[in-house]
Amino acid sequence: MYLSAREFWGVVHGMVLGALFLLAYGGGLAGLYSLRPDWVTPAGVRERLVRLKLGAWGMTIAAWLTVLTGTWIVYPWYRAKPPAEVDLRFFPRAYLLAEPQRAGWHTFGMEWKEHVAWLAPILATAVLYVIYVYGDELATDTRMRTVLMVFFTLAFVAAAAAGLFGALITKVAPIL
Repeated sequence: MYLSAREFWGVVHGMVLGALFLLAYGGGLAGLYSLRPDWVTPAGVRERLVRLKLGAWGMTIAAWLTVLTGTWIVYPWYRAKPPAEVDLRFFPRAYLLAEPQRAGWHTFGMEWKEHVAWLAPILATAVLYVIYVYGDELATDTRMRTVLMVFFTLAFVAAAAAGLFGALITKVAPIL
C-alpha cells in the first residue's frame, strides 16, 4: 500500500489526530461526570483530577494539532488554483466549483467546515484552563462541572461536524 505525501497528511489530520480528539471526548466527559465526592473518597477525587488534567491536555493538544495541520498543511492543497486546461480532479476546490451539482460541497460544506473546526480547540482550551483553575473545587461544584461538560460536548460536536464534512468532501473531491 502506498500513500502520497498529501494522502499521508490527510490521514494524519483526520484519521489520527481528529479521531484521537473525538475519542478523548468520551474519557473527558466521563472524568468530569464521575468527579463527585459522594461517589469517591477525597483521595479518589485527587486521583481522578490528575487523570482529568492529563486527558484534557491530550484532548486540547489533539484538537490544536488537528486544526493546525488541516489549516496549514492539507487546506492549501485543497484551495490550489489550477492552471488553464488541466484535469480538475487534482484541484479539489476547482473541481467542486466546476459543476453546479457539486458546488454545494464547497460553498456550504467546506466554507462551514473551515470555520466550525476552530471552535473545537478553543473550547477544549477553555475547559483545560477551568480544570486547572478550579481543580478540587470541581468535585463539589456541580454547576461548573455541568458547564464544562457542555463546553466539552460543544467542542465534540464542532469537531464531529468538521470531520463529517471533511470526510464527505474528500469522498467527492480527494486531495490527490
